[in-house]
Amino acid sequence: MSGRTIGVTLPIPAPYGSRLDVVRAQFGPDAHEMPAHVTVLPPIDVDDEVLPEVVAHLAAVAASTAPFRLVLSGVDSFRPVSPVVFVVIDVGAEDCVRLEQRVRADALGVEARFPYHPHVTIAHSVDEGAMDRAMRELAGFRADVPMTAMSLHERRDDHWSLVQQFDFTGASTG
Repeated sequence: MSGRTIGVTLPIPAPYGSRLDVVRAQFGPDAHEMPAHVTVLPPIDVDDEVLPEVVAHLAAVAASTAPFRLVLSGVDSFRPVSPVVFVVIDVGAEDCVRLEQRVRADALGVEARFPYHPHVTIAHSVDEGAMDRAMRELAGFRADVPMTAMSLHERRDDHWSLVQQFDFTGASTG
């Protein structure tokens, strides 16, 4: 029985994701591992035999999820609890929470280490000065972006690779 490390994200589309990637790259090499995103399911280990079930589950969730919108506005930090600077989700956070709850079921029914707080990480595990610079750099950032898909990634050879994208094709309720 062998396993793999996977994660599920909402990619931030261009041009906003590209802008965030430039800033993220200033605050650590991790920014190059995966483009700007909202984490839906943080990295977890799954057995190879479970992966087809995971893919089927994510496809079903996406098929019943309508596209939604995120408004990203300004930055905040998890300090002093955790050395993380992030872009705030002003509109659409509740859609992310509902999606996370649906994704974190069935084959992905693992318990969360922390309460889910949707955001776009800009800097983490850097010194206080770098965190302050990251907050200044994006203080006025604002973006209104469509969320039309989620992505399944796998950790391979010290980087993240896209496994599959799942388009949101559910009917809108609003």
